[in-house]
Amino acid sequence: MSLAEELLELAAATAREAARMLIDKRPVDGPDVVQTKSSPTDVVTQMDRAAEALIIERITAARPDDAFLGEEGGTRPGGSGVRWVIDPIDGTVNYLYDLPDWAVSIAAEVDGTAVAGAVEIPRRGESYTAMLGGGALLHDASGARELRVNSQVPLDRALLSTGFGYSAARRAGQARVLTGVLPAVRDIRRGGSCCVDLCSLAAGRIDAYYERGVQAWDVAAGALIVREAGGRVEGLNGTPAGPELTIAGGPGTFEALHDLLAPLDPLQD
Repeated sequence: MSLAEELLELAAATAREAARMLIDKRPVDGPDVVQTKSSPTDVVTQMDRAAEALIIERITAARPDDAFLGEEGGTRPGGSGVRWVIDPIDGTVNYLYDLPDWAVSIAAEVDGTAVAGAVEIPRRGESYTAMLGGGALLHDASGARELRVNSQVPLDRALLSTGFGYSAARRAGQARVLTGVLPAVRDIRRGGSCCVDLCSLAAGRIDAYYERGVQAWDVAAGALIVREAGGRVEGLNGTPAGPELTIAGGPGTFEALHDLLAPLDPLQD
């Protein structure tokens, strides 16, 4: 078994275990909010922290020298050259309201390059996996199937997904950009989880995605899944995808969306 295969197996198994715990232990009256982060709408729950702790514990037991970058503070250096980038609940507000679009996202990087990624979406009964150079798969009750993005979809027939930030200023800027995007596309969806959106793109359920403000843990696994399904994930003008802007799409559609967004000044709030 190669290193990438070993990391993918560990990522997928750990994501499944964390997702089961989040389902089984979700409080009947909804999860307790521990604190807010950037704004009153940016919440952390007890279950976010419990899931991150479980993920780090399981991976550390198997690979004690690896580094971690976690959304809820589970960040530490390591000496192996492997770093795990984890989002214990991507779509915490959906989880808070018992909506289905939330996920556990785990990616493994080797010397800074993502080589394995797993996204578990338990309320959909779906597991997404990808390995660098090995393609991307959707695993569900019917088995496993290879993923392929939609390509060459004209914008006026393209279904896009996006997300919104937590601060009022960020949302105002995103609303301004949206008014320039919406008339040019088939329609817009807002699901509330970046990595679920990226998996939907890889599965051909949407044609493209863009968002300002996403972090490394939001996109690490999902971006690998999209790329291994034949798509592109970048920022503006060839920059890496990141907090300033993340654009994803299939061949042809990515370029058209990029060129639509560029004159709308999407980096300004």
